Amino acid sequence: MSVTLEREIKLMFESAEAARTAVLAIGATPLHGRRLQEDCLLDTTNDDLRRRRSALRVRQDGGRSILTFKGPVQPAAMKVREELETLAGDGAMLLKILGELGFHVWFRYEKFREEFALDDCIIAIDETPVGVFVEIEGGACGIDTTAQRLGRGPGDYVLESYRSLFVRSCEQRGIAATDMLFDADR
Repeated sequence: MSVTLEREIKLMFESAEAARTAVLAIGATPLHGRRLQEDCLLDTTNDDLRRRRSALRVRQDGGRSILTFKGPVQPAAMKVREELETLAGDGAMLLKILGELGFHVWFRYEKFREEFALDDCIIAIDETPVGVFVEIEGGACGIDTTAQRLGRGPGDYVLESYRSLFVRSCEQRGIAATDMLFDADR
């Protein structure tokens, strides 16, 4: 088995419409339509994964369930980390099994995502409770080129996780950071 390195950046946009217009204007091809992704981050009671700066995630995505392990972020101008991922047949059962193995959900977050392809990159438009982001994943040159075509540069790169962005947003608003979920009426 080879090690898969995930390389990505995020770019903040004012709205999903502005992001979509920009992404389509540079010639990206739609891959997956807009849908809700529900993510659970898991860890042990001793926070073993967080202490290792790693993550274990179960994602519910349009009827699919995906189990992902992410290793520590490596020092780089982009977010680079090991990523291991597999499909699971039943996300609820997977969470139950992981619970029996000593893992618990410590953070849940939601986002609406739609995906596009351009050259060697996957471009996602993520609508989150803390803003709209274009996430570009692929090779370093492809990410830089795609960002430039979107009128952005390395100074615009957001490397923080959605959890970190959410915690910062909560701190700025003076509220407790719990789970990053949309209001029920959305």
